[in-house]
Amino acid sequence: MAAAEPVTVAALGDSLTQGYGLPEREGLVPQLQAWLDAQGAEVRLINAGVSGDTTAGGLSRIAWTLTPEVDALIVALGGNDLLRGIDPAVSRRNLDGILAAARDAGVPVLLVGLPAPPNYGADYKAAFDAIYPELAATYGALHVENLLAPLAEAVRNGAGPYDVLQPDGLHPNAEGVRMIVEALGPKVLDLVERVGAPS
Repeated sequence: MAAAEPVTVAALGDSLTQGYGLPEREGLVPQLQAWLDAQGAEVRLINAGVSGDTTAGGLSRIAWTLTPEVDALIVALGGNDLLRGIDPAVSRRNLDGILAAARDAGVPVLLVGLPAPPNYGADYKAAFDAIYPELAATYGALHVENLLAPLAEAVRNGAGPYDVLQPDGLHPNAEGVRMIVEALGPKVLDLVERVGAPS
């Protein structure tokens, strides 16, 4: 593929993608853009994150997110489904619809998961956690198991929760976002490599 045109990647997500509670430059998409720029990657990110969005909201927006300029898609939805205790079968159906739309548009996908907390019960957790790897396998999408894994690892290694989280205890602060970007960035480079490749 000629390198004259940057690859355009849309990041479809919720408040974590949108950059809730942070100055614009410290949000996930601007920090990820800066990381990609530092790698010399010819990539332009579009922030398609909407605070409070569920997988249903993402499905309702996918048609107008996949404009002709979009070459690849990051899907990072499900956290608000968890907060609302939505039936995992409903979340699965919505994410399936998003991935089907991307497949039909010929757009490669990076599917970013979030595991259910244990307090929802073993059955709910098993059903929800299975959604992401199973759909990624079905659609041949790239997959990140847990967007927030770098934060959990930092806490296990001695960081305090509020070293990486905002005061609400839910959203990463700028340092937490930096950790997420360090882990996510290489996967985004893998996604960019898939643009224009035969599926």
